Amino acid sequence: MKSTENSAELKLMDQVRYYLRLHHYAYSTELTYLEWIKRYIFFHNKKHPKDMGEKEIEEFLTHLAVNRNVAASTQNQALNALVFLYRKVMNIDLQKNIDAIRSKKPRKIPVAMTPEEVNKVMAHIPDDHRLMVTLLYGCGLRLKECMRLRVLDIDFSYKTVTVRDGKGAKDRVTMLPESIISALKEHLSKVQQLHDKDLRDGYGEVYLPHALARKYPNAPREWKWQYIFPAPNLAKDPRSEGKTRRHHFHDSSLQKVVKFAVRKSGINKHVGCHTFRHSFATTLLVNGTDIRTIQELLGHKNVQTTMIYTHVTAQNRVGVMSPADMK
Repeated sequence: MKSTENSAELKLMDQVRYYLRLHHYAYSTELTYLEWIKRYIFFHNKKHPKDMGEKEIEEFLTHLAVNRNVAASTQNQALNALVFLYRKVMNIDLQKNIDAIRSKKPRKIPVAMTPEEVNKVMAHIPDDHRLMVTLLYGCGLRLKECMRLRVLDIDFSYKTVTVRDGKGAKDRVTMLPESIISALKEHLSKVQQLHDKDLRDGYGEVYLPHALARKYPNAPREWKWQYIFPAPNLAKDPRSEGKTRRHHFHDSSLQKVVKFAVRKSGINKHVGCHTFRHSFATTLLVNGTDIRTIQELLGHKNVQTTMIYTHVTAQNRVGVMSPADMK
């Protein structure tokens, strides 16, 4: 979108950005919401949102479902962005439910790998990425949760990993695989050396969420707050007035590594980084872990979300024989 510094659109986008940060939304969410709001405005020929309402939102969402054929989750994301714009930024309460044509949400059974298949993929993961993938599988982490882990989130004494501000802004605790403790300690030693070098060079700050940086002004430079998987290069932080910091490892880099490893392994399943989380759940379920415990480890709000993994492990769970195997 091309605009000048004095344009109404840019002023509105600045307000949206301010309120998103005020409500502690993730930077990736900020970028996504801004993009949906721009698309909404351009769809209605650059009409200002204050001159539009429920009718225009319905038209835009219907367009996404009918003409763009977007997934239900994508349409919901666009709706959430527009609701945030009207309610939080413009302080306009939408008077009725949005009655747009909705994209159908297919009920999909999650793809999971057996431990043998996981080992096949892991054999093709490079050494400098293996710890990250092992944590995805061994702890049931989402990709972003793994990338955002900080030094203080690992407790070697209790063999636990604390996931802070996960999906739904919830914290949870999961297990730390004992098999990687030695390798993880060695990795952290190297990361600390990198952090010490950054400090000597006049850098060493890391992004801290919410008001922590203001409350604890020295915390961004402290070792315990550093990312476990730092980015290879320093970069300017767009949320912090252009401060140069070392961010965490980028999600897409690990996704590419996993995609290549899956292809090399010869596994004919649609496997990505999130598949390791599914495999964590199904492996625990097959080995007798109760569903409530798995729910807590995954951080699901509703046990029904966790129950979908019972469909993955359905075969022979009650000893039923296929007619094709009957003699």
